[in-house]
Amino acid sequence: MSSPATKVKQSVSYSSQITKRAEIALCCSSFKLNLFTAMVNHSVPLPTIADQIGLQNNYTKKALSETKAEAELMWLIKVGILRREVDGQGLTDSFRLTPLGRQIIAKWQKQGNSLPNPTMTERIINIVNRWLRLSL
Repeated sequence: MSSPATKVKQSVSYSSQITKRAEIALCCSSFKLNLFTAMVNHSVPLPTIADQIGLQNNYTKKALSETKAEAELMWLIKVGILRREVDGQGLTDSFRLTPLGRQIIAKWQKQGNSLPNPTMTERIINIVNRWLRLSL
């Protein structure tokens, strides 16, 4: 008899350019590390991120309208940090971390309880990346 197959968790390797772009987008966002820490364990619905609830949950740096919060979350999807949760009927209003997002959050959790503050250069890079990506 053969022994039951063991599930081995393999880490996906990303180029430094992909990782850096994702890190910059994440630290330039209006969200706090608490949001992404919650996403490590479960999906987080948009209504718990937007408006005053986002502030109360310590997910955002400032109150964001649902439209603004979703736009920022969609940018994080485009750079590979998040994915939209899917159920049997299609897309939901919830978001989860991707493997890339998990790697970045795990690294930053070891470094402290907040996202790194972006430099002015990183903010400009993020704006340009967003502009170029959205104009394609």
